[in-house]
Order: sequence, then C-alpha cells, then structure tokens
Amino acid sequence: MLLIMLFLGVGIAWWLQKNIYRRLWSRKLETTVSFERKAVFEGETSALREEITNGKLLPLPALEVRLSMSRNLEFSSEAKDNSSISDLSYKRDIFSLFGRQKIVRTLPFVCRKRGFYRIQRAGVIGYDFFFNEAGYLDAEQDTQLFVYPRPVDTARIRPVCRAISGMVLSRNRLYPDPFEFSGLREYRPTDPMNTINWKASAKSGGLMVNQYDSTTSIHLTILLDIADEGIWKYGELTEESIRIAASLCARLAAQNMELDILSNGICVYPGEEERQEAFAMHLKAGSGQMPELNRALACMDTRKAACSAAELISVEAAKRRREHIYLLISKNQSGVLLHDLRALAGNDNQILWIVPLHPAMELTLERAAGIGIMRWDTQRAQN
Repeated sequence: MLLIMLFLGVGIAWWLQKNIYRRLWSRKLETTVSFERKAVFEGETSALREEITNGKLLPLPALEVRLSMSRNLEFSSEAKDNSSISDLSYKRDIFSLFGRQKIVRTLPFVCRKRGFYRIQRAGVIGYDFFFNEAGYLDAEQDTQLFVYPRPVDTARIRPVCRAISGMVLSRNRLYPDPFEFSGLREYRPTDPMNTINWKASAKSGGLMVNQYDSTTSIHLTILLDIADEGIWKYGELTEESIRIAASLCARLAAQNMELDILSNGICVYPGEEERQEAFAMHLKAGSGQMPELNRALACMDTRKAACSAAELISVEAAKRRREHIYLLISKNQSGVLLHDLRALAGNDNQILWIVPLHPAMELTLERAAGIGIMRWDTQRAQN
C-alpha cells in the first residue's frame, strides 16, 4: 500500500510540474544573442555573446539555445563543442538557471571570409525537472557583423605606390613623388601617431613628424573588376582583388590623395534591395571614409557582376578625361580588355593593370604603350 502511495505521489508531482512548466517556463525569459564587435577584418577572431535571463522565481533545470549563422564564421576553442557545419554553422548550448538568474557566455569564432553577417533568431527549448520538453520559443534577434577585406601586407602594396608615383612624375615634373619623405615639421595635435619621427624627436627635444608632398593635383581612379569572363570561377582571385583595392585606398587616402573607386560588383546593403548597378565611391584625402568603404566592400556580392570590365572601361573612356591615372585590378587576361585600355590611354592618360594570379598561373598579356602591367601572386592567409 505504501509503495502504491509513493508511486501515486510521484505521478501527481510529475503531472503538476509538467503542467506548471508548460504554462510558465517562458515567462520573463529573455534570450539575447549579439556580436561583441560590429566590424572586424577577414581572418580576425571575434566573439558571439549569449545572454540568458530568467526573471521569475521558477527555476529552469535545462534550457537549450539553438543558433545558426554563416559557415564563414567558424567557432574556435571550446565553442566548437556542440557545433556542426553543413550549409550553415549550427550551435547548440545547454543552460541551467535558478530563479532570477542571468548567465552570459562568450563564444569565440574566426572570420574566414569577407562579408556581411546577421543573426535574426534563436530557437529556445525549455525542459522540466524530468527533462520532458516544456515548449519551444522562437526568440527574435537583430545583430549584425561586417567582415572587412583582409589588409594586404604593406611591403606588397609599396611597389604599386611607387609605380603610381612614377606615373605622376612622368606626367608632371612639378609635383614630386607623393610617397617619398620630403621633410620634417613640428607635431600638431591632429597628426596621427604613426607619422612621428622618433629619432628626429629625440634629437630636437620635441615631437617631430614626417612630411610628404602635396598630392592635390593627382587624379586617380581605381577600377575593380570582380567578373569571371571564362567558364571557370576564380573566387579567391576575386577576393584578392577586393583586398588589393581596399588596401590601396587606405594607403593613398592616408597620403592625402583624393581618388575614385569604381567596380562592376553589386553592393547589397542591410535592409536594401539589390541594386543592379556598378559600385562607385569618391574618397576624400585622409582616412575618414575608410570605414564606409570597407562596409561597402564587405557587402559586395561577387556572384554576379553588374557589367563586364570592358563596359566599365567604356564608361570611363566616354568621359574623355585627360592626364588621368587609372589603376585596373582584374584577373581577366582578355585581349578585348587590353584593346579598351589602349583607347582609354589615348587622352594622355596613364594606366596600371594589376593582375591577381595563382602562383602556378601564367601572365599572358603583352605590354602596350601607356599601360603598365603588374603581376600579383596570391598568398595563403596567415591566421
């Protein structure tokens, strides 16, 4: 008889707590998922923050939180536990909360690829004391992350800058090399720290900064081609082209140069519909617009080009600019493209063509008057 009463009591307790948890488990339960940083560079490590708050007295013996995000964001370290990768990267975490308790977890991940990433929902499953499922909650989220193109090594960018400055000198001898050191002056509060010449400062007893010649007379346009003209798709070469463009813009703008960057890539911004038009942006001297440019490049969709590189060049040729410097970044070694560049160079313009290639690929382009061609071998990312 006692055993029957015991089983009956357990059954009643099981039934009561089951119904209580079905009704109350999600009350005053808050689930927040957010990226710790809003923007990072490709190859860097960031983190995902999970914050679970149980605002009621009823404890939650087990709470399962399910997340999914792009597979280009790869969980690292202990965050790999209970995660899997297929079309997306899936994460499943188990929490146990007392009444009126908050738990915060940080999940590190590596940003493997440039892009714009967003998490808009998290699935939450509650369990009772007997680990029976009490219910499911679809918790809406709104967190986003920009992964900027990985900066290119300064040593690799420097020869390109020297080539550009050589074009400036050959066009107009009145304006010296804008990338060469030209003198010293006293430090001003608005000067960046990386311009301080520490050796000269030690000798003079006060802070001295390096000074560079004015580049206000230079007219430069960067043409970024992301299209694949052949059957084969070279995604890594396209990504390398975007990295080169971003790093060049950063260096040229830091040297007080104004420039334009045009591309046949389509930028898909958060909350906006896809625009079927080539990307264009004017950069003023200084680095103030670099975050804006990096965000745009992070949102660039390379799956389909708005136009061919030849069309992009034809639009520029129609402007009939004179004494202009063009920098083309394109992996497509096309004779048609070279022909169009010759036409563009006809108005006393000078052109430098950077051709990103895999080390095993051959550069097949022929030299042409007014057009400099520079091979750029891709390198494996160092993470």
